[in-house]
Amino acid sequence: MSKVIVIGGGAAGMFSAVAAAENGHSVTLYEKNDRLGKKLFITGKGRCNLTNDGDMDTLFQSVMSNSSFLYSSFYGYTNHDVIRFFENIGVPVKTERGGRVFPVSDHSSDVIKGLEREMKRLGVKIRLCSEVKTVEMKEGCFHHIKLADGREEKGNACIVATGGLSYQSTGSTGDGYRFALRLGHTVRSCIPSLVPMEVKEPWIQELQGLSLRNVQATVYQGKKRLYQDFGEMLFTHYGVSGPLLLSASSYVGRVLTENPPLTLEIDLKPALTEEMLNRRILRDFEENQNKQFKNALGKLFPSKLIPVMIELSGIDPEKKVNIISKEERKKLVHLIKHFKMELIKLRDYNEAIITKGGIATKEIDPGTMESRLAKGVYFAGEVLDVDALTGGFNLQIAWSTAYAAGNAVE
Repeated sequence: MSKVIVIGGGAAGMFSAVAAAENGHSVTLYEKNDRLGKKLFITGKGRCNLTNDGDMDTLFQSVMSNSSFLYSSFYGYTNHDVIRFFENIGVPVKTERGGRVFPVSDHSSDVIKGLEREMKRLGVKIRLCSEVKTVEMKEGCFHHIKLADGREEKGNACIVATGGLSYQSTGSTGDGYRFALRLGHTVRSCIPSLVPMEVKEPWIQELQGLSLRNVQATVYQGKKRLYQDFGEMLFTHYGVSGPLLLSASSYVGRVLTENPPLTLEIDLKPALTEEMLNRRILRDFEENQNKQFKNALGKLFPSKLIPVMIELSGIDPEKKVNIISKEERKKLVHLIKHFKMELIKLRDYNEAIITKGGIATKEIDPGTMESRLAKGVYFAGEVLDVDALTGGFNLQIAWSTAYAAGNAVE
């Protein structure tokens, strides 16, 4: 029986502790916060989107960085294994739109309590308010950890599951990257991901709080299309957010960080061609022919959007709709189909769901998550250079890599 040290009390840390303890190891988990699962508590808006019940193709297609690295771990511990695990420890789950899996209770706290119960049952020792400062090697093998209070703890193996840099208030402050660098690992530059983006146009503030459904968003770098999808978006006082644009940030984040600005183009009526939209506007104008332009747009746009669209159309808001020219109408149609703004930057880690970047996967054994440079040191979860879209995929990465690590320790 080996003595296994786990650093980090988040999803990957708790799960790797369970896996290692189930194999009969003596496991001690160190967490610098005063409670476990601080970030897990706020995931999925406090509901905890545990995984996604899609098929394997769906899982791999949703991974944005180094998906092939996850082949062994995804097949070694599947999304259906995750669902069974939580059902078996008294956390029943349900599946919602897009294959998203949540606890039936809609409370992330039940997921954390379930993991805590399982660790207690398996005899995992929990050390809260215990910050690890360094992971030390001796002759190429893990030897001990050094704690902030100066104590040293020896062990046969160490699993680093410290998360990334997102939601730093929960304790994700890049500790694992520092440990890895000290051990000789390469850490790919980190940026916030699944994060809102800022927009240059000052009129964006007028749209704060406006949510749009069934729109198409396209992001361009010059004429090159970087991203396109349909869905729901939200305007904020600084820019854009919502599921559609959070996903966009995962595709365009590095380019936006290194070479801003990018062009965001929203098609407000993707179901209609320009010709169909023109006919629709003509109908609306005929019904309101004696009204001013500013009072004839209620069926086309939400009220918050009307002043901005009037301003961008260049049409006099006081003009009667029956004297609006064909050219002016054509310009309005084009604006609705190509509502443009400039993306200038990503918001910071405090608003990012995950971190893109991390420990280079080529330096990690994909079957065991063991470091190729430091025997007995394993890495799991967000600390690795793997990330995915929203929908439960990032937590699946955490469970699968944590299981691989916990199951492999000798």
